[in-house]
Formats: sequence, C-alpha cells, structure tokens
Amino acid sequence: MNNPPKGSSLRLGRRSLPGQAYLITTCTAHRQPYFNNFWIGRGVVSALREVEAATTLAFVVMPDHLHWLMVLHGNASLSRTVQFLKTRSAQNVKCLVACDGGIWQRGFHDRALRRDDDVVAAARYIVANPLRAGLVENVGEYALWDAIYF
Repeated sequence: MNNPPKGSSLRLGRRSLPGQAYLITTCTAHRQPYFNNFWIGRGVVSALREVEAATTLAFVVMPDHLHWLMVLHGNASLSRTVQFLKTRSAQNVKCLVACDGGIWQRGFHDRALRRDDDVVAAARYIVANPLRAGLVENVGEYALWDAIYF
C-alpha cells in the first residue's frame, strides 16, 4: 500500500475558521534543541508577537518544539498563518543558528478546540510543558512562555 507523505496526511480535513481556537504543535528540523539557547527561543517569541492573522492565547517554546494556542482572525488561512510564524522566526534567528536548511520541520499538527473549557485546559497544558519535561520545578522559572488565558 502506498502511504501519502506524512506532511500531507496532517493537512487532511484541515479547515481555517474565523474565530476558531486552535492548538498548534510544530517541531524543529530533526528535533534539534535549537531553543535551548534563550536568544534563539526569544526569536520565536518575537515572531509570535508579529502574527497579525491570529490572537495568541498561550504558547511555550520548548527546546525542540512549539505549542501555540491561538484564535484565527477573519479570512486568515491556518496554514499561511503558521507558515508566516515559521518564516518570521527563522528570519529572526538565522544569524544565531548554523543549520542545513530551515529550523522547522515541514508541516504542523493542529487541533480545533470546541468549547471554552477546552481552551482553558489547552492553555494549562501548554504552560505546564516545561514542568512535565523536567526542565524546571516551577513554571515561573521558565522564560519562554506566556498566556493571556489561564
């Protein structure tokens, strides 16, 4: 049986709905822990603040991936919005990262959240990632996260 490339299977059923909250997860190329470097991680945070097509509710930049909870605006495309973030963050850190190709894997995982309770649970999940990974003992010790919805 011929399987489609992994990135294309992630796109199956993807819809861009205005006002919809999405939990986005995307990984670095080859799961390289680029964001162990604080300044490289801050380049991603800076890019998140530049996204105009969505409102960021919560995020955490982990060493080798990003969790982003956001609400899509107007006629914005979910795929284009995530692509903007990846492109802009790569531009922000290109002088700090020596890598072959881009810093991000192709594609991303998305999950549309259906209820306000789901949004709160997703924000808490995101914020607690550094704790679960054993990177810190207290969320306040981790510098690469923020949440307006907790």
